[in-house]
Amino acid sequence: MDTQRWSLDKNQQQSTHMWRFMMYVNQKTSQTLSNYHELHSWSITYKAQFWSFLWDYCDIQSSRPWDEVITKTDTFPNYQWFKGSRLNFAENLLRYHRKYGDKAAIVFWGEDKIKRSLTYQQLYDQTIQLTCTLRSLGVKQGDCVAALMPNMPETIVAMLATSSIGAIWTSCSPDFGYRGVIDRFGQTRPKVLFCSDGYYFKGQALDCLATIQKVAADIDSINTIVITPYVDNKPDIGDIPNAHLFQDVLQNEPHDVPDIAAPGSDAHNTASNNPADEAFVFAQLPFNHPLYILYSSGTTGKPKCIVHSAGGTLIQHLKELMLHTNITDQDRVFYFTTCSWMMWNWLVSNLAVGATIMLYDGSPTYPDENQLFDYIQQENISVFGTSAKYLSAIENAGLTPRETHDVASLRTILSTGSPLAPESFDYVYTHIKPDVQLSSISGGTDIISCFALGTPLLPVHRGELQCRGLGMDVRIFDDQGNAVFGEKGELICQLPFPSAPLYFWNDPEHSSYHAAYFEKYNGVWCHGDYAELTAHQGLVIYGRSDALLNPGGVRIGTSEIYRQVEALTDVLECIAVGQEWQNDTRIILFVKLKPEFALNAELKSKINKAIRENTTPRHVPAKIIQVEDIPRTISGKIVELAVANIIHNRPIKNIEALANPDALNQFKGLKELQEN
Repeated sequence: MDTQRWSLDKNQQQSTHMWRFMMYVNQKTSQTLSNYHELHSWSITYKAQFWSFLWDYCDIQSSRPWDEVITKTDTFPNYQWFKGSRLNFAENLLRYHRKYGDKAAIVFWGEDKIKRSLTYQQLYDQTIQLTCTLRSLGVKQGDCVAALMPNMPETIVAMLATSSIGAIWTSCSPDFGYRGVIDRFGQTRPKVLFCSDGYYFKGQALDCLATIQKVAADIDSINTIVITPYVDNKPDIGDIPNAHLFQDVLQNEPHDVPDIAAPGSDAHNTASNNPADEAFVFAQLPFNHPLYILYSSGTTGKPKCIVHSAGGTLIQHLKELMLHTNITDQDRVFYFTTCSWMMWNWLVSNLAVGATIMLYDGSPTYPDENQLFDYIQQENISVFGTSAKYLSAIENAGLTPRETHDVASLRTILSTGSPLAPESFDYVYTHIKPDVQLSSISGGTDIISCFALGTPLLPVHRGELQCRGLGMDVRIFDDQGNAVFGEKGELICQLPFPSAPLYFWNDPEHSSYHAAYFEKYNGVWCHGDYAELTAHQGLVIYGRSDALLNPGGVRIGTSEIYRQVEALTDVLECIAVGQEWQNDTRIILFVKLKPEFALNAELKSKINKAIRENTTPRHVPAKIIQVEDIPRTISGKIVELAVANIIHNRPIKNIEALANPDALNQFKGLKELQEN
C-alpha cells in the first residue's frame, strides 16, 4: 500500500530554508550532503559544527560572540552552550521593527467578539514602555513575572518586556481555577502578576476578578497586579490591592527611567531611528540565562516547574520554524493554543523570523465549527497548527472545508498534543486540502520544542511523523537499553541539546530533574513516549509510556486502540486503562458516543472487531463501558492515569490540573469492574 500523501519536487525543495542550510553546510565543510537523512546524520555526528552553523544561518543577534559551542561537563543536563555569548531573547524577537514597522506582527481574534492587530513598530513601542514600568517597579534580572491571561497581544507584550530585563516569564490560561494557579505561581512566587478581567468561551463572558483577588491575597511575593480589560471596558478593580490597568502602565516613556541596564549585564542599545527609544537597552545575558518557567500537567502531584533558557529556546525554535517548517517573513502563522501550553511559546518565537502571528482566544467551535476556517480564509493564514483531537472532532462533525472555504493560502497544517491517527491524514487530504504539508509533531513542555516533526525535503507518509529533528539524536530503546528499529520501545535522546531544561525550580540537588528523565537509562534522556522508527525513518508515537497497557505481559500503546475505535461513526472519543485483575492486567475501554447512539451488544461487537482485525487479539478490551464525558487536562490531553487511579480507589493527587474534574465521578464504584 502506498502511504505517501505529499511531497515537493526538486525545484520546490531547493527554494526552502532546509535545502539552503544543507548547501550552506556543504559550502562551509567538505561535505556533499544531498538529502535530509544525510543532513540529520551529519548534525548529530558533528554537533558543535551543526549548532554553530545554525546560529550563523539564523542570524541570531548577540552583543558578544560565543567562545565555545559546547562545554562538556560530567552529566547530560549540565552541558554549557555557547559559552561567552551575550544576547537578549526579546531583542531577537523584536529585531524586525525597523524593517517591517507597519507590517502586522500580531493579529488577534477573541471568538467573534474582538478583532484587532499590532504592527511590529507598535509591538516594539509597547514593549519598551512596559519594560520601563517593570524596572521602575523593581523587577530585575532573575525575578519571576507571571500571567493569568488569554492568548492576546497584551500577553506577548508583557512577556517581551519581562525578557527584555532578563526576568523570568511564566503563564497560565485564565480557565485555571484558584487552586491550579496557586499550585503553580505559589511555587515560582512572581513579583508582578499580569491578568485579564475575564475571558470568553462559547459566547459567555467569564469573570476572573474574584480569582485574581484570592491569588493576590495568598501569594505575598506579588507586589503589583496589571489587569487588561477584555470582557469589560472599565472593570472594577478597586478591591484588588496594588492593581493597575494595562493601558495606564504603558504611560512611562523610556527616557523617564534613569538606569535601565539590568544588574550584572552588558547594555546593548537598539540604535533605533525613533528618538523616543534612543535610551533603551536590552539586557545582554548569557545564553543559558533562564527565560521561561513551564509546568508539567500536575496529574500525579504538584506540577513540576521546568526552567528553560533564553538561548536554548531561541536557537531550537528558529531551527524548527525556519528549517523544519520553512517559515519566512511572508507567512501568517496560527496555532490553536492557550498560554499554558508550550505551543504558545513556540508560536510567539515566529516574531524572530518576521512572520505575522495569528492569535485566537476562546472556543474553536464558537459560534460554529467553521470558526477557525473562517479565520484561515479571512486572514490568509499559511501555517495552521492545531491538535489531533481537533482534526478528529471536525471530521466527526462532517466538516468539508475544501468545499466551504477558500483555503488557497494554506500550505502547512501542524498537529500535536496526541498521536495523529492515519485516518486523520486521509481526512485532511480528502476534505481540507490535497496539496498541504501535514506535519504531525511531537516533543513537549519538557524540551519546549520537538524531538520529531516535519521537513520539506521528505514526503509525508500516512500515520507517520516525517523525521527526527536536526541535532536530536533520537532513538528507540528496548527495556535493556538496546537501540531497536521497526520495533516499539522508549523514545530517547542520546546527545545533549540546547533546549533541555536548565533545572527544575526548587530542586537544588537536581534529584527530581534526574529522576524525571535520566533514571531509566543512565545519562540518556528518556522522554516517556512509546514509539517506533519506521522504514521511512519516520516515527509513530503510540502514547505515553506511563499509560502503557500490559495484558499478559504484552506492551500496548493506548493510541493503537484509539485509532481503531475513534474511526467508528458512533464514537466521539474513548479512553483505555489497565485494571489489575486476577494477578494480571485487563484492558478496560470507556467510550463517549455521539448523542444519537447508545452502547449495546452490536456496537460492542463492532468495536471489538475493529480492534481485533486492525491490531491483535491482545488489544481487545475485556470490558467496554459507556461514559458521558472523558476527563482531560486544561491543555486538552486525556488522563489515563487519573482514570486508572479512580477505578483502583487510589487518590488523585492534583485534581486542579483537570479541565473537567467532575467527569471522574463516572468511573467510581462501577459494578462492571467487579465482575469477570
